[in-house]
Amino acid sequence: MTNLRGKKVLVTGSEGFIGSHVVEALLEAGASVRAFVLYNSFNSCGWLEDLPEEKLRQVEVITGDVRDVDQMVTVSKGCDMIFHLAALIAIPFSYESPRSYVDTNITGTLNILHATRENNVSRVLITSTSEVYGTAQYVPIDEKHPLQGQSPYSASKIGADRMAESFFRSFQTPVVIVRPFNTYGPRQSARAVIPTIITQLLSGVTELKLGRLDTIRDFTYVHDTAHGFIELACANNIFGQEINIATGTGVTIAETVEILMKLTGKKVAIKNDAIRVRPEKSEVERLIGSTEKLKKLTGWKPITTLKDGLRKTVEWFKVPEHLARYKAHIYNL
Repeated sequence: MTNLRGKKVLVTGSEGFIGSHVVEALLEAGASVRAFVLYNSFNSCGWLEDLPEEKLRQVEVITGDVRDVDQMVTVSKGCDMIFHLAALIAIPFSYESPRSYVDTNITGTLNILHATRENNVSRVLITSTSEVYGTAQYVPIDEKHPLQGQSPYSASKIGADRMAESFFRSFQTPVVIVRPFNTYGPRQSARAVIPTIITQLLSGVTELKLGRLDTIRDFTYVHDTAHGFIELACANNIFGQEINIATGTGVTIAETVEILMKLTGKKVAIKNDAIRVRPEKSEVERLIGSTEKLKKLTGWKPITTLKDGLRKTVEWFKVPEHLARYKAHIYNL
């Protein structure tokens, strides 16, 4: 494990799926973590509350909103690094409310970049997404692949990435653009396909409602993704660069369903649900990422096979109190 002992790290989006795992990885690496959580009147820390109590006690939790630039300047004071993961990420909802994605994903990132400059933060990791590539023009997709906004969500993330690039080129802001492919694992929301499949199967449905089954994705287990972030926090000579975190292997949704049916012991019919299908020109047909750049820069490589990662994910969802937090009968935008 890369050592970040003594480093003060601000993590935005810390209450989310990947963010909560990144917080855990930072604690393991010896960092002092300031976790920024979206304000809510329930004083909920989201998935951070899933951390063991002894770990959560080590975390400084602050609530707020990345859309508030003044607060971002205040909350990042004294920090050595920022891991910016706060974002609106659900693709279907971006069709319904595109302006909110601009406000959070582009303006929120701009505020983080401004705070980085204002407080002389030594490194900021801006979280991108493989969705910025659109349907692959060639595979594996390396960082030179053209970008294509095939949904309002992906367009907003392209805008955020280009804003980060502009700050690096204009102001020498120490930016690293981290581009995870399809991360999965414990704590993921049901707006993603793997939790959607698992929660329906474990809830005893007689028909599995899904969208398209022929699309191809590069699924990366969340612990591998989190440790990719940690490696990039310590790598040399990477400012201004865009770097994939992926496995380099693609699998169809249909193949993923077959694995999950075997792991859950549930074999049911599959029903195509039109509401779950993206508009034709918005669908990303295949995503398979190149890992060469990350491996060359850090030596990182994924250590979890798809079958092992899916098995661990299913076991997590089988815990009654975990499954109870999901509404398998409702389509999650």
